[in-house]
Amino acid sequence: MEIRKAVLPVAGLGTRFLPATKAQPKEMLPIVDKPLVQYAVEEVESSGIPIAVFVTGRGKDAIEDHFDVSFELEHMLAGRGKEQMLNQVRSISKLVQMIYVRQKNPLGLGHAILVAKDLVGDEPFAVLLSDDIIDAQVPCLKQMMNVFAQYRGSVVAIQRVERKAVSSYGIIKGQPVKDHRAGNRLFRITDMVEKPQPGEAPSNLAIIGRYILTPAIFKELASTPRGAGSEIQLTDALRRLLQKEPVYGYLFEGKRYDAGDKLGFLQATVEMALKRPELGAPFRKYLKSLKI
Repeated sequence: MEIRKAVLPVAGLGTRFLPATKAQPKEMLPIVDKPLVQYAVEEVESSGIPIAVFVTGRGKDAIEDHFDVSFELEHMLAGRGKEQMLNQVRSISKLVQMIYVRQKNPLGLGHAILVAKDLVGDEPFAVLLSDDIIDAQVPCLKQMMNVFAQYRGSVVAIQRVERKAVSSYGIIKGQPVKDHRAGNRLFRITDMVEKPQPGEAPSNLAIIGRYILTPAIFKELASTPRGAGSEIQLTDALRRLLQKEPVYGYLFEGKRYDAGDKLGFLQATVEMALKRPELGAPFRKYLKSLKI
């Protein structure tokens, strides 16, 4: 029941960031000096998961190149004595073992996960959406793995959102699980709704882009009809799954940035830059100098 693989769906078109994403993957947009997808892979590595399965599509070659060895760049950096940069570049290709599979038809998140079925096999696995950057002392994924180790059921990351924002998320209905180790953060999910109107939402507990899923999800995805946007929705498959086995929602510890949104992307850039030792002080000074 060990979690050995993490699926990263990266086949989306990134239309919210056009024209920047016209010729480059949205996942390669940088927060300070690292692309979005690298933050996700670093979370996979720091959570102790050895294999990342990328579900890619057309125009996503830059992602594979980013995590590959770059002989010419490494040779140049070595020749110029730039050891720190050289080590930084080399470390990217050594984070985890990486496997790539193509999602040939853009049929949504549920379909993207289904495409990875043969690579995942009959074992539990993680799913990370690189749009969501989570700054946490203990990686969000690791927190969820600890919950899975105890309860052996699928776990989705959740956070409280304002009522007016629920229509942008999948929202859960759940019962609190009394567990001192989870610190009132764990819920047994009884239902979930994809992007409900505020007056119809069962709660303000929103699903965000981290999942631990049992292999039973593949059977549900394969039989789930297309839903919103004519896509196979993961939320719909999870609703079917929770009728057959427990599914939990976990209020993770940490701060989440919605980097798939322009404002969230800018907020992540500013706050991540302020945390950097070499940038924090001068950048803070610059921000204070702005006449806003």
